[in-house]
Amino acid sequence: MPEDGAVPQDQTFGQLPDGRDVRLLTIGAEPGPVVEVLTLGATVHRLVVACGDGERRNVVLGHPDVAERLASGDYVGGTIGRYANRIAGGRFSLDGRDVEVRTHDRGNSLHGGPDGFDVRLWDVVAHDADEVVLSLVSPDGDQGFPGEVTATVRYVVDGEAVRVTMEATTDAATVVNLTNHAYLNLAGEGSGTVDGHELLVEADELTPVDATGIPLGGHAPVAGTPFDLRVPTLIGPAVRTEHPQVADARGIDHNYVVRGSGLRRAAVLTSPATRTSAEVWTDQPGLQVYTGNFLDGSRRATSGGRYRQGDGVALEPQLFPDSPNRPEWPSAVLRPGEAYVSRLEWRFGSTS
Repeated sequence: MPEDGAVPQDQTFGQLPDGRDVRLLTIGAEPGPVVEVLTLGATVHRLVVACGDGERRNVVLGHPDVAERLASGDYVGGTIGRYANRIAGGRFSLDGRDVEVRTHDRGNSLHGGPDGFDVRLWDVVAHDADEVVLSLVSPDGDQGFPGEVTATVRYVVDGEAVRVTMEATTDAATVVNLTNHAYLNLAGEGSGTVDGHELLVEADELTPVDATGIPLGGHAPVAGTPFDLRVPTLIGPAVRTEHPQVADARGIDHNYVVRGSGLRRAAVLTSPATRTSAEVWTDQPGLQVYTGNFLDGSRRATSGGRYRQGDGVALEPQLFPDSPNRPEWPSAVLRPGEAYVSRLEWRFGSTS
Protein backbone atom coordinates (compact mmCIF):
# COMPACT_ATOMS: atom_id res chain seq x y z
CA MET A 1 0.00 0.00 0.00
CA PRO A 2 1.45 3.39 -0.94
CA GLU A 3 2.41 5.63 1.98
CA ASP A 4 -0.15 8.28 1.00
CA GLY A 5 -2.97 5.76 1.50
CA ALA A 6 -4.04 5.67 -2.14
CA VAL A 7 -5.52 2.36 -3.23
CA PRO A 8 -3.48 0.59 -5.93
CA GLN A 9 -5.52 0.26 -9.12
CA ASP A 10 -3.88 -2.98 -10.26
CA GLN A 11 -1.71 -5.34 -8.27
CA THR A 12 -0.79 -9.01 -8.00
CA PHE A 13 -3.02 -10.91 -5.56
CA GLY A 14 -1.17 -14.22 -5.90
CA GLN A 15 -0.47 -17.10 -8.24
CA LEU A 16 -2.41 -20.16 -9.29
CA PRO A 17 -0.71 -23.55 -8.81
CA ASP A 18 0.34 -23.43 -12.48
CA GLY A 19 2.11 -20.09 -11.94
CA ARG A 20 -0.38 -17.76 -13.61
CA ASP A 21 -0.88 -14.45 -11.86
CA VAL A 22 -4.16 -13.52 -10.21
CA ARG A 23 -4.74 -9.76 -10.44
CA LEU A 24 -6.59 -7.50 -8.04
CA LEU A 25 -8.23 -4.57 -9.83
CA THR A 26 -9.67 -1.59 -7.96
CA ILE A 27 -12.46 0.70 -9.17
CA GLY A 28 -14.26 3.58 -7.51
CA ALA A 29 -13.04 6.23 -5.08
CA GLU A 30 -14.04 7.80 -1.79
CA PRO A 31 -16.53 9.05 -0.75
CA GLY A 32 -18.34 6.53 -2.98
CA PRO A 33 -17.97 2.74 -3.13
CA VAL A 34 -14.52 1.24 -3.73
CA VAL A 35 -14.57 -2.25 -5.24
CA GLU A 36 -11.71 -4.74 -5.45
CA VAL A 37 -12.22 -7.35 -8.17
CA LEU A 38 -10.11 -10.48 -8.61
CA THR A 39 -9.43 -12.01 -12.01
CA LEU A 40 -9.84 -15.38 -10.25
CA GLY A 41 -13.56 -16.00 -10.61
CA ALA A 42 -14.31 -12.40 -11.64
CA THR A 43 -14.79 -12.09 -7.90
CA VAL A 44 -15.90 -9.15 -5.76
CA HIS A 45 -13.13 -9.40 -3.16
CA ARG A 46 -13.85 -6.27 -1.10
CA LEU A 47 -16.55 -3.60 -1.39
CA VAL A 48 -16.03 -0.59 0.86
CA VAL A 49 -18.91 1.85 1.30
CA ALA A 50 -19.80 4.84 3.46
CA CYS A 51 -22.14 3.57 6.17
CA GLY A 52 -24.94 5.56 7.74
CA ASP A 53 -23.02 6.03 10.99
CA GLY A 54 -20.22 7.85 9.17
CA GLU A 55 -17.76 4.94 9.05
CA ARG A 56 -16.46 3.27 5.90
CA ARG A 57 -16.65 -0.53 5.94
CA ASN A 58 -15.97 -3.50 3.71
CA VAL A 59 -19.44 -5.04 3.42
CA VAL A 60 -18.69 -8.31 1.57
CA LEU A 61 -17.06 -11.53 2.71
CA GLY A 62 -13.81 -12.64 1.06
CA HIS A 63 -10.81 -14.93 1.35
CA PRO A 64 -7.27 -13.72 2.07
CA ASP A 65 -5.34 -15.57 -0.65
CA VAL A 66 -5.57 -17.73 -3.75
CA ALA A 67 -5.15 -21.04 -1.94
CA GLU A 68 -8.05 -20.28 0.39
CA ARG A 69 -10.28 -19.26 -2.51
CA LEU A 70 -9.51 -22.46 -4.42
CA ALA A 71 -10.11 -24.62 -1.33
CA SER A 72 -13.38 -22.94 -0.39
CA GLY A 73 -16.67 -24.39 -1.52
CA ASP A 74 -18.66 -21.31 -0.52
CA TYR A 75 -18.44 -19.37 -3.84
CA VAL A 76 -17.60 -16.21 -1.89
CA GLY A 77 -18.03 -13.17 -4.16
CA GLY A 78 -17.53 -15.19 -7.34
CA THR A 79 -19.22 -15.00 -10.73
CA ILE A 80 -21.28 -18.19 -11.03
CA GLY A 81 -21.71 -20.16 -14.27
CA ARG A 82 -22.47 -21.83 -16.51
CA TYR A 83 -25.63 -22.51 -14.57
CA ALA A 84 -26.23 -20.81 -11.23
CA ASN A 85 -28.18 -22.88 -8.71
CA ARG A 86 -29.03 -26.56 -9.18
CA ILE A 87 -29.87 -28.92 -12.02
CA ALA A 88 -31.53 -32.12 -10.80
CA GLY A 89 -29.28 -35.13 -11.18
CA GLY A 90 -27.07 -33.11 -13.53
CA ARG A 91 -29.35 -34.12 -16.40
CA PHE A 92 -31.65 -32.31 -18.80
CA SER A 93 -32.90 -32.56 -22.39
CA LEU A 94 -31.94 -29.97 -25.01
CA ASP A 95 -33.42 -30.11 -28.51
CA GLY A 96 -34.17 -33.78 -28.05
CA ARG A 97 -30.66 -34.61 -26.87
CA ASP A 98 -29.96 -35.87 -23.36
CA VAL A 99 -27.28 -33.79 -21.66
CA GLU A 100 -25.40 -34.91 -18.56
CA VAL A 101 -23.23 -32.43 -16.64
CA ARG A 102 -20.93 -32.92 -13.67
CA THR A 103 -22.48 -33.22 -10.23
CA HIS A 104 -21.06 -32.51 -6.78
CA ASP A 105 -23.92 -31.45 -4.51
CA ARG A 106 -25.99 -34.37 -3.22
CA GLY A 107 -26.17 -35.84 -6.70
CA ASN A 108 -27.03 -32.55 -8.40
CA SER A 109 -25.14 -29.99 -10.45
CA LEU A 110 -24.63 -26.80 -8.43
CA HIS A 111 -23.33 -23.47 -9.74
CA GLY A 112 -21.92 -24.92 -12.95
CA GLY A 113 -20.22 -27.99 -11.52
CA PRO A 114 -17.14 -28.64 -9.36
CA ASP A 115 -14.95 -26.53 -11.67
CA GLY A 116 -17.23 -23.58 -12.32
CA PHE A 117 -16.60 -20.05 -13.51
CA ASP A 118 -15.89 -18.89 -9.94
CA VAL A 119 -12.54 -20.75 -9.87
CA ARG A 120 -11.45 -19.85 -13.43
CA LEU A 121 -8.93 -17.17 -14.33
CA TRP A 122 -10.70 -14.47 -16.33
CA ASP A 123 -9.03 -12.13 -18.83
CA VAL A 124 -9.02 -8.36 -18.35
CA VAL A 125 -10.72 -6.65 -21.29
CA ALA A 126 -10.80 -3.11 -19.89
CA HIS A 127 -10.00 -1.33 -16.64
CA ASP A 128 -10.21 2.31 -15.68
CA ALA A 129 -11.02 4.33 -12.57
CA ASP A 130 -14.70 3.35 -12.40
CA GLU A 131 -15.05 0.25 -14.57
CA VAL A 132 -13.54 -3.18 -15.09
CA VAL A 133 -14.53 -5.71 -17.74
CA LEU A 134 -13.48 -9.37 -17.58
CA SER A 135 -14.03 -12.21 -20.05
CA LEU A 136 -13.88 -16.00 -20.05
CA VAL A 137 -14.13 -18.62 -22.80
CA SER A 138 -15.75 -21.86 -21.68
CA PRO A 139 -15.04 -24.61 -24.23
CA ASP A 140 -17.56 -27.04 -25.67
CA GLY A 141 -18.08 -29.86 -23.18
CA ASP A 142 -16.94 -27.81 -20.20
CA GLN A 143 -18.33 -29.66 -17.12
CA GLY A 144 -20.52 -31.49 -19.66
CA PHE A 145 -22.29 -28.40 -21.01
CA PRO A 146 -22.57 -28.19 -24.83
CA GLY A 147 -21.28 -25.29 -26.91
CA GLU A 148 -18.37 -22.90 -26.57
CA VAL A 149 -19.56 -19.99 -24.43
CA THR A 150 -17.88 -16.59 -24.19
CA ALA A 151 -18.88 -14.76 -21.00
CA THR A 152 -18.16 -11.19 -19.94
CA VAL A 153 -18.71 -9.40 -16.65
CA ARG A 154 -18.69 -5.62 -16.32
CA TYR A 155 -18.44 -3.88 -12.95
CA VAL A 156 -19.16 -0.14 -12.85
CA VAL A 157 -19.18 2.25 -9.88
CA ASP A 158 -21.74 5.03 -10.43
CA GLY A 159 -22.46 7.35 -7.52
CA GLU A 160 -23.44 5.19 -4.55
CA ALA A 161 -24.24 2.21 -6.79
CA VAL A 162 -22.26 -0.72 -8.14
CA ARG A 163 -23.63 -2.08 -11.41
CA VAL A 164 -22.86 -5.58 -12.65
CA THR A 165 -23.67 -6.69 -16.20
CA MET A 166 -23.16 -10.34 -17.12
CA GLU A 167 -23.33 -11.37 -20.77
CA ALA A 168 -22.76 -14.54 -22.78
CA THR A 169 -22.82 -15.85 -26.33
CA THR A 170 -22.50 -19.39 -27.67
CA ASP A 171 -21.66 -21.27 -30.87
CA ALA A 172 -24.16 -24.08 -30.15
CA ALA A 173 -27.38 -24.45 -28.20
CA THR A 174 -26.71 -24.61 -24.44
CA VAL A 175 -28.06 -23.35 -21.12
CA VAL A 176 -26.73 -20.27 -19.33
CA ASN A 177 -27.64 -18.73 -15.97
CA LEU A 178 -25.07 -16.37 -14.44
CA THR A 179 -25.08 -14.57 -11.10
CA ASN A 180 -22.81 -13.01 -8.51
CA HIS A 181 -22.41 -14.79 -5.17
CA ALA A 182 -21.37 -11.88 -2.93
CA TYR A 183 -22.20 -12.36 0.74
CA LEU A 184 -23.28 -9.03 2.26
CA ASN A 185 -22.79 -7.93 5.86
CA LEU A 186 -23.60 -4.24 6.30
CA ALA A 187 -22.15 -4.20 9.81
CA GLY A 188 -18.81 -4.95 8.15
CA GLU A 189 -16.98 -8.08 7.05
CA GLY A 190 -15.80 -10.00 10.10
CA SER A 191 -18.33 -8.37 12.46
CA GLY A 192 -20.28 -11.57 13.16
CA THR A 193 -23.66 -12.74 11.97
CA VAL A 194 -26.32 -10.88 10.02
CA ASP A 195 -28.99 -12.02 12.49
CA GLY A 196 -29.67 -8.39 13.40
CA HIS A 197 -30.08 -7.28 9.79
CA GLU A 198 -33.52 -6.70 8.33
CA LEU A 199 -34.36 -8.13 4.90
CA LEU A 200 -37.21 -7.22 2.56
CA VAL A 201 -37.79 -9.24 -0.62
CA GLU A 202 -40.21 -8.07 -3.31
CA ALA A 203 -41.85 -11.45 -3.81
CA ASP A 204 -45.20 -13.02 -3.03
CA GLU A 205 -44.05 -16.55 -3.88
CA LEU A 206 -41.01 -18.77 -3.45
CA THR A 207 -39.97 -22.20 -4.71
CA PRO A 208 -40.21 -25.03 -2.15
CA VAL A 209 -37.39 -27.57 -2.52
CA ASP A 210 -36.58 -31.10 -1.43
CA ALA A 211 -33.79 -31.98 0.98
CA THR A 212 -31.22 -31.66 -1.85
CA GLY A 213 -32.36 -28.20 -2.98
CA ILE A 214 -34.35 -29.32 -6.05
CA PRO A 215 -37.80 -27.78 -6.62
CA LEU A 216 -40.66 -29.96 -5.43
CA GLY A 217 -42.99 -28.61 -8.12
CA GLY A 218 -44.34 -25.13 -8.64
CA HIS A 219 -44.08 -21.97 -6.56
CA ALA A 220 -45.92 -21.38 -3.29
CA PRO A 221 -47.17 -18.27 -1.46
CA VAL A 222 -44.89 -16.85 1.22
CA ALA A 223 -47.89 -15.62 3.25
CA GLY A 224 -48.15 -17.31 6.62
CA THR A 225 -44.62 -18.78 6.47
CA PRO A 226 -41.19 -17.76 7.82
CA PHE A 227 -40.32 -16.92 4.19
CA ASP A 228 -42.64 -13.91 4.16
CA LEU A 229 -40.16 -11.05 3.73
CA ARG A 230 -42.56 -8.60 2.09
CA VAL A 231 -41.87 -6.16 4.93
CA PRO A 232 -38.47 -5.65 6.60
CA THR A 233 -37.90 -8.77 8.72
CA LEU A 234 -35.11 -9.68 11.14
CA ILE A 235 -33.03 -12.48 9.65
CA GLY A 236 -32.16 -14.19 12.95
CA PRO A 237 -35.68 -15.21 13.98
CA ALA A 238 -36.62 -16.11 10.39
CA VAL A 239 -33.85 -18.73 10.11
CA ARG A 240 -34.55 -20.27 13.52
CA THR A 241 -38.07 -21.56 13.04
CA GLU A 242 -39.25 -25.16 12.97
CA HIS A 243 -40.69 -24.91 9.47
CA PRO A 244 -39.49 -28.06 7.63
CA GLN A 245 -38.19 -26.08 4.64
CA VAL A 246 -36.07 -23.95 6.99
CA ALA A 247 -34.90 -26.97 8.98
CA ASP A 248 -33.83 -28.92 5.88
CA ALA A 249 -31.83 -25.96 4.52
CA ARG A 250 -30.47 -24.94 7.97
CA GLY A 251 -31.88 -21.49 7.22
CA ILE A 252 -33.08 -19.87 4.02
CA ASP A 253 -31.66 -21.16 0.74
CA HIS A 254 -34.59 -20.60 -1.59
CA ASN A 255 -35.59 -18.96 -4.84
CA TYR A 256 -38.02 -16.05 -4.56
CA VAL A 257 -40.23 -15.13 -7.52
CA VAL A 258 -39.55 -11.41 -7.89
CA ARG A 259 -42.58 -9.30 -8.76
CA GLY A 260 -42.65 -7.54 -12.12
CA SER A 261 -40.18 -7.58 -14.98
CA GLY A 262 -37.28 -5.53 -16.30
CA LEU A 263 -34.81 -3.82 -14.01
CA ARG A 264 -36.59 -3.42 -10.68
CA ARG A 265 -35.90 -3.59 -6.97
CA ALA A 266 -35.78 -7.17 -5.71
CA ALA A 267 -34.60 -6.77 -2.13
CA VAL A 268 -33.51 -4.35 0.57
CA LEU A 269 -31.00 -5.36 3.25
CA THR A 270 -30.60 -3.05 6.24
CA SER A 271 -28.24 -2.95 9.21
CA PRO A 272 -29.87 -0.99 12.04
CA ALA A 273 -26.53 -1.07 13.88
CA THR A 274 -24.69 0.90 11.19
CA ARG A 275 -27.78 2.62 9.72
CA THR A 276 -26.84 1.29 6.28
CA SER A 277 -29.01 -0.13 3.49
CA ALA A 278 -28.31 -2.02 0.28
CA GLU A 279 -30.97 -2.31 -2.41
CA VAL A 280 -30.59 -5.18 -4.88
CA TRP A 281 -31.95 -4.39 -8.36
CA THR A 282 -32.18 -6.96 -11.13
CA ASP A 283 -33.86 -7.84 -14.42
CA GLN A 284 -33.96 -11.56 -13.57
CA PRO A 285 -37.15 -13.45 -12.59
CA GLY A 286 -35.74 -15.00 -9.42
CA LEU A 287 -33.67 -14.09 -6.38
CA GLN A 288 -31.94 -16.87 -4.46
CA VAL A 289 -31.75 -15.86 -0.80
CA TYR A 290 -29.00 -17.79 1.02
CA THR A 291 -28.34 -16.98 4.66
CA GLY A 292 -24.84 -18.48 4.85
CA ASN A 293 -26.19 -21.70 6.34
CA PHE A 294 -23.12 -23.85 5.63
CA LEU A 295 -20.36 -21.43 6.60
CA ASP A 296 -18.74 -23.63 9.24
CA GLY A 297 -15.54 -21.98 10.46
CA SER A 298 -13.28 -23.95 8.14
CA ARG A 299 -12.44 -21.06 5.80
CA ARG A 300 -10.33 -18.02 6.59
CA ALA A 301 -11.65 -14.48 6.19
CA THR A 302 -10.09 -11.36 4.71
CA SER A 303 -10.19 -9.81 8.19
CA GLY A 304 -8.18 -12.68 9.64
CA GLY A 305 -10.89 -14.68 11.37
CA ARG A 306 -13.06 -17.51 10.10
CA TYR A 307 -16.55 -17.43 8.66
CA ARG A 308 -19.32 -19.16 10.56
CA GLN A 309 -22.97 -19.81 9.94
CA GLY A 310 -24.88 -16.63 9.17
CA ASP A 311 -21.87 -14.30 8.85
CA GLY A 312 -23.24 -13.02 5.53
CA VAL A 313 -26.30 -13.24 3.30
CA ALA A 314 -26.13 -13.87 -0.46
CA LEU A 315 -28.85 -12.30 -2.61
CA GLU A 316 -28.37 -13.89 -6.02
CA PRO A 317 -30.50 -12.74 -8.97
CA GLN A 318 -30.95 -15.54 -11.50
CA LEU A 319 -33.28 -17.83 -13.39
CA PHE A 320 -35.19 -20.35 -11.30
CA PRO A 321 -33.41 -23.51 -10.09
CA ASP A 322 -33.62 -26.54 -12.37
CA SER A 323 -35.15 -24.45 -15.18
CA PRO A 324 -33.63 -26.72 -17.89
CA ASN A 325 -36.05 -29.39 -16.62
CA ARG A 326 -39.01 -27.02 -16.17
CA PRO A 327 -40.36 -25.90 -19.56
CA GLU A 328 -43.11 -23.88 -17.88
CA TRP A 329 -40.51 -21.51 -16.34
CA PRO A 330 -38.40 -18.79 -18.04
CA SER A 331 -36.01 -20.57 -20.37
CA ALA A 332 -32.27 -20.89 -19.76
CA VAL A 333 -31.58 -21.94 -23.36
CA LEU A 334 -29.08 -19.80 -25.29
CA ARG A 335 -28.58 -20.30 -29.02
CA PRO A 336 -26.06 -19.04 -31.59
CA GLY A 337 -26.83 -15.47 -32.62
CA GLU A 338 -28.52 -14.70 -29.31
CA ALA A 339 -27.07 -12.78 -26.37
CA TYR A 340 -27.62 -13.63 -22.73
CA VAL A 341 -27.70 -10.48 -20.57
CA SER A 342 -28.27 -10.23 -16.82
CA ARG A 343 -28.14 -6.96 -14.88
CA LEU A 344 -27.56 -6.54 -11.16
CA GLU A 345 -27.16 -3.37 -9.11
CA TRP A 346 -26.28 -2.78 -5.48
CA ARG A 347 -27.50 0.66 -4.40
CA PHE A 348 -26.13 1.72 -1.02
CA GLY A 349 -27.60 4.31 1.28
CA SER A 350 -28.16 5.48 4.84
CA THR A 351 -31.18 4.92 7.06
CA SER A 352 -32.50 7.32 9.67
